[in-house]
Amino acid sequence: MADWIDGDGYRANVGIILMRGDGQVFLGGRTGGRGWQFPQGGVRPGEDLVEALYRELHEEVGLEPGDVDIVAQTRTWLRYRLPSRYVRKHSQPLCVGQKQRWFLLRFNACESRLRFDATGEPPEFDRWRWVEYWDPIREVVYFKRQVYRKALHELGRRAYPAGLPAYPEWWPEASAAATPKDGRSPASQSPAAAATGPR
Repeated sequence: MADWIDGDGYRANVGIILMRGDGQVFLGGRTGGRGWQFPQGGVRPGEDLVEALYRELHEEVGLEPGDVDIVAQTRTWLRYRLPSRYVRKHSQPLCVGQKQRWFLLRFNACESRLRFDATGEPPEFDRWRWVEYWDPIREVVYFKRQVYRKALHELGRRAYPAGLPAYPEWWPEASAAATPKDGRSPASQSPAAAATGPR
């Protein structure tokens, strides 16, 4: 079934930030060595966003709803445009980019539950690793970085109610600001276990 592309040419998509108890997040290596990213996938016409989330979670990393808890989701769609060379100009309807609703999930299963062969389709990932909270911003392809930055900031406030993690040394503003832009002190604790339920 085709994914939903809106009237502006944006393909509706769910993005998944999978976090374990120590605050590290899952990063998948795209098959064939094509970089690293969070799990994500298209929303089908008429499909509920949570249904799309669980379907993509299973298709991309083999997990079931019982393996995770939904902590939060972004309030609105986050958009990015594809560079011109990636736009399939002869496809109809034309897709110029993605609009994404991002979900933060708490991983509560064993790592042996992670698998990339849950469907008969070619796998999206062929390797994975746990990384520090902000690292995916510099790992993902350049045209997705601003969306990653927005999603991690918004959802991180639910995972870290006492304050977002400190920015790493490579962060562009790290030398100009000792704390995240919301003005709160960086958190030193693990994500709050009490933050549950989607927004």
